[in-house]
Amino acid sequence: MPPKPTILAFDTSAAHCAAALLSGEKIVSRVEEMSRGQGERLLVLLEEVLAQNGKTWADLDAIAVGTGPGNFTGIRISVSAARGLALGLGKPAIGVNGFEAVAFGKPRPFTAYLPAPRDQRYALELNDAGTDAPRQEDGEAPQPDAQKMIEAIAQIAAQKLAQATEPLERPAPLYVRAPDAAPPREKPPVILP
Repeated sequence: MPPKPTILAFDTSAAHCAAALLSGEKIVSRVEEMSRGQGERLLVLLEEVLAQNGKTWADLDAIAVGTGPGNFTGIRISVSAARGLALGLGKPAIGVNGFEAVAFGKPRPFTAYLPAPRDQRYALELNDAGTDAPRQEDGEAPQPDAQKMIEAIAQIAAQKLAQATEPLERPAPLYVRAPDAAPPREKPPVILP
């Protein structure tokens, strides 16, 4: 990998569609607030960010993606897009969770908080030795700045890429709690031959 890689980062884990392009020392980002429609908008936004900065998919060294916690569907949109792009481009996909992004540049130990539903928050203790398991607890967390978050995701991915001695694991969603949806209790209908 080049010492200053070109990385395209994106995130749809909250009510936004965010993208950042890190190229050497330069980072540009774009955040569009939206509560729905991220699946339709994401790849178009990525194309626009690349084109506006004179880059193509072939110029990328890696893909970075926000893995949550956050909106269940939004996380799935980003992570599946990152895996598909990485596979198609033959480039690594690097997952960065929201706790890492909130804590980027902060001295350790540090407790990262992210908003959770129903007047709660997600929390994770980060220290030099690693982290504990994330938890959901009572209390509010300020909404993080989406632009700072997506830029941090790109920069953290560059660090992970530079430090990798083995192939990186595929990005996977980070869920702190089970989804609200439950399987139906009724028997499925009988399918006639």
